[in-house]
Amino acid sequence: MKLSIRRIGILFYILFSIQLYAQKQVAITIDDVPNTWRFQKDGFQSLLLKKLDSLQLPIAIFINEQKIYEVDSVIKNFRLLDDWVKRKYITLGNHTFKHSSYSDVGFTDFTNDIDKGEAITWELAKRYGKPLKYFRFPYNNLGKDSLQHKEIEQYLTKKAYRIAPFTVESEDWVFGDVYEYYLAKNDIANARSIGEKYVKKTIEFFEFFETQATQQYKRSISQIYLCHDNALNAEYLPKIVKLLKAKGYSFVSLDEALQDPMYQLKDNYYKSWGVSWFYRLMKSQTEAAAIMQKEPNNDEIEKRYNDITKD
Repeated sequence: MKLSIRRIGILFYILFSIQLYAQKQVAITIDDVPNTWRFQKDGFQSLLLKKLDSLQLPIAIFINEQKIYEVDSVIKNFRLLDDWVKRKYITLGNHTFKHSSYSDVGFTDFTNDIDKGEAITWELAKRYGKPLKYFRFPYNNLGKDSLQHKEIEQYLTKKAYRIAPFTVESEDWVFGDVYEYYLAKNDIANARSIGEKYVKKTIEFFEFFETQATQQYKRSISQIYLCHDNALNAEYLPKIVKLLKAKGYSFVSLDEALQDPMYQLKDNYYKSWGVSWFYRLMKSQTEAAAIMQKEPNNDEIEKRYNDITKD
């Protein structure tokens, strides 16, 4: 009788796990917070933060404290960061002080940048009773080889940081720069066209990784979307959220997304290029490279970005 009850319990657990991870979930993460240049441009208000208030979804942010000093009105910029941190739906993460690239600057400079990048954030975290346990690498550059990867991983572990992964990223920073270029020229038609293309392409990336996850894991995985604090997302992130909801996604915190067993797998990628964790966690990097070639391409927006920056 006891054995039978135990078997029933195991079966229930398996069925519950299958049901849990069959659901589509996504955590939204935002890098390069706070965008003080845009804050000043918009009359000392964060339009993105206002939109997030209306959405009331769990959001993880990754902070570059140097941004507080990049433009005038430092006191207002401090208040802006305080506004971000005090939101109950916000989870905090360190993104270094000045957004340095690990493989370029090396271990010593990079760890100094990590330490410098947490000073203000820690004080605000304490003020609002929040943890600061996540770290995201600028450019998702974890180092140029396995030795650099191991060295920085050990350092972050000692500081009680967990590396924040991502699965979906649609180059919103490229779309964002082109979008703001047209806004500055008061070319609203082209700006809107870029915004709509950003939304469409982002959904394509979600569909791509959802298909690949089903093939790789035989189930949906908890996706983690990486985007940035910019004018583009202030206008179009709500539309992406609406479309993802229509596709059956529920929005979860980064903490909850990382409970997916996939994120317990070993990172097998030891190069500096910031690829999705979907690829990093695959056993065969040859297979991962082949799948990567099938991703939706951003050739059109990249060409426009290159033309604009060249001019």
